[in-house]
Amino acid sequence: MKGNLPNDRKPAMIAALAGGWVADAASLGLHWLYDSQRIHEVGGQSPEFLPPKAEYFTGGFGYFAHEGKQSGDVSHYGAATGVLTDSLLANEGKLDIRDYQRRFRSYFGPGGQWQGFLDNPTRVTLNNLNTIEQKAIEQAQANIDVELTDKQKRILVQKVLPYTRRLTGDQLADPVRRAINLTYSETGIQEAGVHLAETIDRQLLPESGADDMQLPAVSKLPPLVASYCGSDKLMDITEAAVRVTNHNDEAVAWARCAARLLERLFQGETMSVALDAAAPEAPDRESLEKARSSGTQLNAVAAGDTFGRTCYLHEAMPVIFHILSHAGSYTEAVRANIQCGGDSCGRSWIIGPAMAAIHGVGGEQGIPLSWLARVSDAADIYKNIESLVNGTWAPKAREEEPSACPVR
Repeated sequence: MKGNLPNDRKPAMIAALAGGWVADAASLGLHWLYDSQRIHEVGGQSPEFLPPKAEYFTGGFGYFAHEGKQSGDVSHYGAATGVLTDSLLANEGKLDIRDYQRRFRSYFGPGGQWQGFLDNPTRVTLNNLNTIEQKAIEQAQANIDVELTDKQKRILVQKVLPYTRRLTGDQLADPVRRAINLTYSETGIQEAGVHLAETIDRQLLPESGADDMQLPAVSKLPPLVASYCGSDKLMDITEAAVRVTNHNDEAVAWARCAARLLERLFQGETMSVALDAAAPEAPDRESLEKARSSGTQLNAVAAGDTFGRTCYLHEAMPVIFHILSHAGSYTEAVRANIQCGGDSCGRSWIIGPAMAAIHGVGGEQGIPLSWLARVSDAADIYKNIESLVNGTWAPKAREEEPSACPVR
């Protein structure tokens, strides 16, 4: 970990990160059902971990996005959080933008592991990554001095792309030369390939995200905040990570607010103090203060009526602040979030970690043990969380080079 977190806070942080996965999975069945009355009809007082069914959406306004998913599965928000977690683990808790982009593209793009709904920031980010890479290729080819045939140009691009997608800087030249040497022994062609790779590398952009201010900007933050908690780099790192998928100033501002909130809770501050610290980072502090002061009782449905239930951050963050200000336990907060309706899964990734950081696991206020067990692939998820927080990185094996003839 890159932050300065005392060891006695690590159990709370582990619980907090687990809390995001649990809250997301608990919300999936009724995700994007906007009619709170219909949610109550279907889920009653315990709407968590319902299996996603289209029939739930027939009696109220909503969008059924999770056909084929089962109870315990997480949404696309959880999948994206897993991608960033894997990247942090692979880099000993450090944010490596190129690695993060590669993993994001590989996981959500064609042939990737993800099967399910793709949100707008993900779709646009995938398109942007392809466009950025193509422009980089064209720029690189325009500056090659060696005379090459069209066939040689195509082959060189095929040779270098597997390397520019995972290596950078001084890492490129040697493996690129070896790969080209399998087909072309001429020094000039090999040097042209190295020039191509290094030029592409310089042209690739870290800001690959959509101009979008929805919840994907903040939902992936918990593992990143865990890695940089207490570091003076946290806000800059947050912005860099957010712009990979959400290249939008307002989204970055809301993300800074969410990151500060989680950081203070991870450090052991009370909910009230953490909310106070986070609010100045927000682009609309007034709405957050209104959400916190709206009544003395938790009423997430009314908060949704007032601020909105959709994926946009200016609607979601006040609802999050209301729930965090008024809920007395993890279970109460998660249920209130589901009952509010709309993008409950997206809001879960701040509500779940925040409440679990305060209340931990078990007891009357913490994450119910039975809920922890209901998350799909729970053992692997919790193992990765413990590795990230405790800094128990797997031994680094020698990284295999990309195949000399990858299938494309």
